[in-house]
Amino acid sequence: MSYEAAVAHIYALGYELADTPSRKFDLAYMRVLLHAMGNPERRFRNVLIAGTNGKGSTAATLASILKASRLRSGLYTSPHLVRVNERIRVNGTEIGDEDFASLYATTERIAEHLVGSGKLPWHPSFFEMLTAIAFQFFSQQNLDLAVLEVGMGGRLDATNVVEPILSVITDISLDHEKFLGETVGAIAREKAGIMRPGGVVVTLPQQPEANDVIGNTALELDASVVSAVPYVPPVSPASPSYFAGAARDCVSRYPLYVMGSEIVVETPLVGRHQLRNVGLAIAAAVELANEGFAITPDSIARGIRETRWPGRFEMVAATKEHPEYVFDVAHNPAGAWALRSTLSARYPDRRLIFIFGAMRDKAIPQMTEILFPLAERVIVTVANNPRSATTDEIRGAAIRTSVEIILSGDVPSALEAAQKFAGADGVIVITGSIYIVGKAMNALGLRI
Repeated sequence: MSYEAAVAHIYALGYELADTPSRKFDLAYMRVLLHAMGNPERRFRNVLIAGTNGKGSTAATLASILKASRLRSGLYTSPHLVRVNERIRVNGTEIGDEDFASLYATTERIAEHLVGSGKLPWHPSFFEMLTAIAFQFFSQQNLDLAVLEVGMGGRLDATNVVEPILSVITDISLDHEKFLGETVGAIAREKAGIMRPGGVVVTLPQQPEANDVIGNTALELDASVVSAVPYVPPVSPASPSYFAGAARDCVSRYPLYVMGSEIVVETPLVGRHQLRNVGLAIAAAVELANEGFAITPDSIARGIRETRWPGRFEMVAATKEHPEYVFDVAHNPAGAWALRSTLSARYPDRRLIFIFGAMRDKAIPQMTEILFPLAERVIVTVANNPRSATTDEIRGAAIRTSVEIILSGDVPSALEAAQKFAGADGVIVITGSIYIVGKAMNALGLRI
């Protein structure tokens, strides 16, 4: 099977939550598939990270720390910006096309046999297949450790079949309510499902409902809770030291004591909220060092400095050919508030032109009410995804905002219009969905 055919096949299974809602989430089905594959999930050590916002940033930072520590690390994240290969990495390098195609073909044959023999009631989903491929790939790579980002929820997520040596829970807020519950407490219960009896969970204080659930779950499981508070600095995003360098090199820089030594933390991840994610990654790295992994204060500092996580308040400076761009994958109200805060700190006096698109199942009215007031104009567009909200749906959801809204049928057209409105002094902000951000970065020829 060719790579192109493998990608077409896996997309045809249903893209992310496009899977029919009538399908029951059940880890038993994932275990049947993995057992038929020889249980690859048991052949590498791992850290499992769940949360509503920040889990990808935390995972990317921790994986970079492991790489800087000269440990061979895997990283599994979702969704992707441009290519599905981005989700599966070893020491920062994406799975190759040939490996992806070969592993997909093998996994597909096994899945078809299981369905045909009645061992599975239906074909595994897009995410289940991709997770199985990632686990098989990691099992072949002689890893020291894999960092796994939960796709959705935690308790019933396909990644939760592993036995992590460490669990990490990032900030929890409302998202995917249709699947996870209507309250922060209900969603926190799903996220807390990645904790293990007698295990260790790294987290930070957050909303009271989430704190109660995490604390009570830890008591029930006799799990140890490690707070990342000592690794989150009290730094104001408006302070002169918060932003340093040109727009593309904007970093947070601050001293911190880690494992008895002072280091200088320099993270390329922009925004006050990212300091919480970096703090979680540091706390996780310290726990791993306590478990015997060869992680040092210097390798923690270097790993943070070398983290690359595209599309998270990623800025591209203006040139003679184009205005300044900001790419951010804010896809729920909490993410929108974080983006608004960072934009206000970084561009207090600049004209902002937004390109916005979102998935239909997202809280679009709330997101538009948070973000659109910052903009001079908003160009609404769509991604090539069955879950995409139409431009008319988004405009209808934003009815209570007074900003000028322009409809555009695709991302390249939206970029062209935004460039005209921005001129030489405006800033184009592209947000609302990772798929919109990915399409825009790809159209502009930017490195992912």
